[in-house]
Amino acid sequence: MAKKEVKTDLWVARQLDECKIEYDAQGSDIKELNEVLKSASKRGTGKAGYPEYVAVVKDYVIVIEDKADLSKHEKLTDTGILSVGQKDIADFAVNGAYYYAKHIAQNSSFRKVFAIGVSGNEKHHKITPLYVDDRDGYKKLPDVESFTSFTEDNIDEYYTRYVLNEKTDLEKTTEEILKDAATLHEYLRTYGSLKDQDKPLVVSGILLALDDKFFKVENLLGDDTTTDGQLIYEAIQRRLKASNVGPDAKRDKLMSEFAIIRTSARLNEIDKKLESDEKLEKTPLKFYTEFLKKNVFDNIKYHSTSEDFIGRFYGEFMSYSGGDGQSLGIILTPRHICDLFCDLLNVQPNDIVLDPCCGTAGFLVAAMHHMLDKQAQTHLSEKASRRSSFMALNFKVICLRLPQQI
Repeated sequence: MAKKEVKTDLWVARQLDECKIEYDAQGSDIKELNEVLKSASKRGTGKAGYPEYVAVVKDYVIVIEDKADLSKHEKLTDTGILSVGQKDIADFAVNGAYYYAKHIAQNSSFRKVFAIGVSGNEKHHKITPLYVDDRDGYKKLPDVESFTSFTEDNIDEYYTRYVLNEKTDLEKTTEEILKDAATLHEYLRTYGSLKDQDKPLVVSGILLALDDKFFKVENLLGDDTTTDGQLIYEAIQRRLKASNVGPDAKRDKLMSEFAIIRTSARLNEIDKKLESDEKLEKTPLKFYTEFLKKNVFDNIKYHSTSEDFIGRFYGEFMSYSGGDGQSLGIILTPRHICDLFCDLLNVQPNDIVLDPCCGTAGFLVAAMHHMLDKQAQTHLSEKASRRSSFMALNFKVICLRLPQQI
């Protein structure tokens, strides 16, 4: 029987290695966790007790107990809950993992703890994860085929989706912005009578204006003298100057592309069909600006992901104009290609990243998050406790976010 247990131990270790999950066997190199386990005897003696493996991924603790026999996977009470009897804790994989995970959650500063019970072998096995809180509760999660969900790249998404029962930021934001792209395209057609080549210019111009600290949507009053288009145009100009876009001839050329925002009478005239909730009439430009601020700008500006949401938005937006946008100068690099090049270049936290052909900054966004991830890894490996606050990241990114003629 002992030989079978060793084979299971080795198989589990290989799976963790393949997923590049760093782990400790029979204890933990993290001092706090090791101290907690010194009083975690499954027999209730108050002496030391150690699970097969303990891993820390980001701020999550993963506790793994395994058994060679599939019949020793899990023991439930007559009421269908996990048994916490001492014999069952010692004899069953899931029960043992839960016991150690609960002990860690209740006696350490770690609050996100997964217990994983594994039984069987390479050909026939069962892997059951639980999420354990610092009381006596737990949440049983769907069985998995491997430990892939618990890698550094996937564990946050797994936690959000299965523990919190929420859509992940990536799922939620991507779904919303693709829907909003279709809606906005229809609004531009209905209220602005814009040509396909002018629609992206209006959208990109408004997004630039929204990023100007002096620009306020409530100042768009549909005035005949200082039009909404003039206010947006001036905000674009300030934003380009603040970004040191130059020389002047290049900036003037860019501004000339946005002239339609200022000169289009249809965009700057009050449209009675666009009456707001406050019963105030507004121009199509104000309507578009409110829509973009609420549904795009505020929604995606601070999302921590290497997904280029602006690029996804433009890509979807342009698909409603009868093409992929390349004929108008839009060439958007998919996220996985941006991530691939960051991996190939082995981008480090103190590197300087230059994208001289920057459009929506997909490569720069990916590089920034690779830097953040590596800085976090370094910080957590140097500090025993992974509950401490992240140190400020000292990285340098040269970002030339130039609006294109799109």
